[in-house]
Amino acid sequence: MISEDTLIQITQRFEFLEAQMAEGSGDIAVLAKEYSDMKPVVDQVRAYQTLLDDIAEAQSMMDDPDMRELAEEELPGLQAALPDMEQALQLALLPKDEADARPAMLEIRPGTGGDEAALFAGDLQRMYQRYAESMGWGFDLIEYQATELGGIKEVTAHIKGENVFARLKYESGVHRVQRVPTTESGGRVHTSAATVAVLPEAEDVDIEINPGDLRIDTMRASGAGGQHVNTTDSAVRITHLPTGLIVVSSEKSQHRNREIAMQVLKTRLYDMERERVDSERSADRKSQVGSGDRSERIRTYNFPQGRMTDHRINLTLYKLDQVMAGDLQDIVDALTAADQAEKLAAMNTQS
Repeated sequence: MISEDTLIQITQRFEFLEAQMAEGSGDIAVLAKEYSDMKPVVDQVRAYQTLLDDIAEAQSMMDDPDMRELAEEELPGLQAALPDMEQALQLALLPKDEADARPAMLEIRPGTGGDEAALFAGDLQRMYQRYAESMGWGFDLIEYQATELGGIKEVTAHIKGENVFARLKYESGVHRVQRVPTTESGGRVHTSAATVAVLPEAEDVDIEINPGDLRIDTMRASGAGGQHVNTTDSAVRITHLPTGLIVVSSEKSQHRNREIAMQVLKTRLYDMERERVDSERSADRKSQVGSGDRSERIRTYNFPQGRMTDHRINLTLYKLDQVMAGDLQDIVDALTAADQAEKLAAMNTQS
């Protein structure tokens, strides 16, 4: 049961924000952001309170002979709606990841498996690109290093749209493939892997970088940077000396490369800080679903059986062709629901 005091505090804070905005006092942008974040929660609180009032009214009507029959008709339906309404309210009250609404950087690298791993990494890149297109998101390749067989050595993409990180944050980890490689003449099934990382894009206020901590090198691009082949001295490599992080961007414009590389660097540094804070908060407990250890094997794509299995939530789908074509909605929804259920259980345990 959710305490009445908690609901009152939420509503009062929301009404205070409304009053402040109406008066034009305070930082309007900051107030508007908090107001926008709180509105769905307050709407859910008010719907819950309305249902409780309706139930109380129907129960009081049971004592009135003239209204009893009507109350007997309405009360069961109202009471039946209460558990779902309580769960919806609990979900609305769950702590929000402030990065959920942000764009994201997607990084894919082949793991064990040689050429086949590189080919599978390329398949994953196309899978995510098609999913992004189905969601109406922008998908821009920032760094793309191809192999001679058409696979990828490494790819970094910027995905921009509504709630990108919220939908893709569970994709970080090791993705394993089981299939007969095109390079295998004997027809044997091989197991290969690729690593996926999804990082929320950093904003300027998140990370402040000391220019003295950077080494910036200009070099000749050797391959496709984005969608083209580049042969000029425009590629930029930025090394962050304190952490050893290295970022490369190979667009045609050297000035644009600096912007892109700095944004990727800020995003990686922001991700490192998020991981540090998360590990401190949950040193005694690892989330089953979250975007934690990226060395963890999270999913297997079995081509001979047309099967995709997500090992974190024991989800198996026999529609691998659709999944590889970008149909990830069932997977994303199941992972989101599992994460919410885990957080609800933790919240109820604490309370």
